[in-house]
Amino acid sequence: MSKSEAKERIAKLKTEINHHRYLYHVLDKQEISDAALDSLKHELWKIEQAWPDLITPDSPTQRVAGKPLAGFNKFKHPKPILSIEDAFSLIEIKDWQERNEKLLGEKINGYFGELKMDGLAMVLTYERGLLIKAATRGNGLIGEEVTSNIRTIESVPLVLEKIKYNLPDLLEIRGEIVITKRELERINKEQIKRGLPTFANPRNLAAGSIRQLDPKVTATRRMEFYAFELLTEVGQSTHQEVHSILHDLGFKTSAHSRELANLEAIEKYLKIWETKRNSLPYQTDGVVLVVNSVPQEKLLGSIGKADRWMLAYKFPAEQATTRVLDIVVQVGRTGVLTPVAVLEPVLVAGSTVSRATLHNQDEVERLDVRIGDTVIIQKAGDVIPDVVQTLPKLRTGKEKPFHLPNICPVCGSKVVRHPDEVAFYCSNSKCFAVAREKIYHFVSRAAFDFDGLGPKIIDQLLNSGLIKDAADLFNLTEGDLEPLERFAEKSAQNLITAVSARKKITLPRFINSLGIRHVGEETAELLANKFGNLNFLMKTEINKFEGIAGIGPVVARSLVDFFAQADNKKFINKLLNAGVKIATPSETKGQLANQTFVFTGTLNKLTRGQAKEYVRKLGGKTSETVSQNTNYVVVGDNPGSKNNQAKKLSLKILSEDEFCQLVGL
Repeated sequence: MSKSEAKERIAKLKTEINHHRYLYHVLDKQEISDAALDSLKHELWKIEQAWPDLITPDSPTQRVAGKPLAGFNKFKHPKPILSIEDAFSLIEIKDWQERNEKLLGEKINGYFGELKMDGLAMVLTYERGLLIKAATRGNGLIGEEVTSNIRTIESVPLVLEKIKYNLPDLLEIRGEIVITKRELERINKEQIKRGLPTFANPRNLAAGSIRQLDPKVTATRRMEFYAFELLTEVGQSTHQEVHSILHDLGFKTSAHSRELANLEAIEKYLKIWETKRNSLPYQTDGVVLVVNSVPQEKLLGSIGKADRWMLAYKFPAEQATTRVLDIVVQVGRTGVLTPVAVLEPVLVAGSTVSRATLHNQDEVERLDVRIGDTVIIQKAGDVIPDVVQTLPKLRTGKEKPFHLPNICPVCGSKVVRHPDEVAFYCSNSKCFAVAREKIYHFVSRAAFDFDGLGPKIIDQLLNSGLIKDAADLFNLTEGDLEPLERFAEKSAQNLITAVSARKKITLPRFINSLGIRHVGEETAELLANKFGNLNFLMKTEINKFEGIAGIGPVVARSLVDFFAQADNKKFINKLLNAGVKIATPSETKGQLANQTFVFTGTLNKLTRGQAKEYVRKLGGKTSETVSQNTNYVVVGDNPGSKNNQAKKLSLKILSEDEFCQLVGL
């Protein structure tokens, strides 16, 4: 990036960030997620680090927040309430330590870690032990005086406990107003009943509650105040001691805060809470790391908008912003053309992402995504990343619209669109890309589940002419593989053994492996349970398929068309002649026999596919839809509408931990 390009990018980022910061901090509204806004701010910070002479006083990296709302008295903080620099990786934490130790000229004497709660920052002032003032952080210099509302919160002491410390007449305490996830759910139900808009998250609810002009409304909402900082000098020597003093004074402090001796201890602490944070009653998006020694804190001081001795580590976000470098077309196993965004690499949900699906041309047009755009991408668990929003205000005018081609980019055949479908297809059923993707699907975990047979090896086998379709895999020998690059005698033997071990397969997996359009794991399971025999399935007429609950006319037509094609029949016979055996389905007598499970939300311990496999192994069934016939709904993080449907139908809802216990994990 040249200096002129950096200058232009900085200007656009400033405008966009300031817009969203004003919505978030002043109006308590959001157009994009916290993670996406953090990503924009982090990009701006990195560009400014590369071009320090482009940093200006009005940059969002140099200011704290927006102006206070009208309707409350303004309150000028005696000392600026600075914000905290963000970090998104262990490398950035290490860099922070090295910078600080260089400034100090000595090693840091340990750290203190505390969860970064998602609430509303608050400063309380006590005079001779009595609460006299409560103010929001505002822009760090001037906040809003909300004492009457804060007095309604039970966890805020009106009179401080008498303790051994020699306290000054005036004492300032900083902390966070927090609302639990359960309370958010309760209040949103009330909002719906009254025909009012719901709150997006606990932070918005806390802000809206504290900014009520009538304290009686505030009192109806169960909020908690967690203290985490003494802004007044009382003789504290460590940050751990600050928490002890606050506790002794009668404040609620986090039970999960810890002294951390070094970077190794920090890494362990972060890993624990990345896993456990969803079990907390309140939301948290990271950990605040503090230099534990107060004398070292004073020596480090502050720079710009932030204290040097504090750092906010953000947990891997499920959303981030990046730029679309190109849009390419992939041809899938059923011939579908899928536009894929090639991205400037970005860290999201714990991994670096460089590609994201755009699904189809209709989605490209709905998002109005163009080559060169800045976009928000999302990744949840093991789900493929996708683009969820464009940020058109960041455009330079050089962005290029995208349209799917009229001919297949692989074989040059005509591209067609079937009636009533959004997808475009390659018209050539023998397209090389289709054949390759079919083999990828055939060996995948949900189908034959070959161990050690990934796309690179499949490509190598196709390019060398050793296989033309998936059935050829079962006829490979060690001698075929050994001459290939990267194949020694042992690796060739291992692959042949792995292929041979998968010759026996269940009927649902076999059906799924065929790559029939519109037939995935759930439908394959449904068909196997209904017919129990491949021959019956292949000879079934369309009206019989349409009579099965869960099989619509589109799927029925796809099944009949697939089994009517001579090439598909030949492929199935080729598999059977190669020694593939379809296990005869026996009456399942597992502990989950005749039980139907639906999964919603992101699982942390298992992938969705693994969880479904456990259900099936124990005789149960899985479904994508919630109905009266559903026995269990397993709810992960950020569940969708299925969770609400389950509640309406009074179905049994399980957490991931409860599900794991049920299946014996």
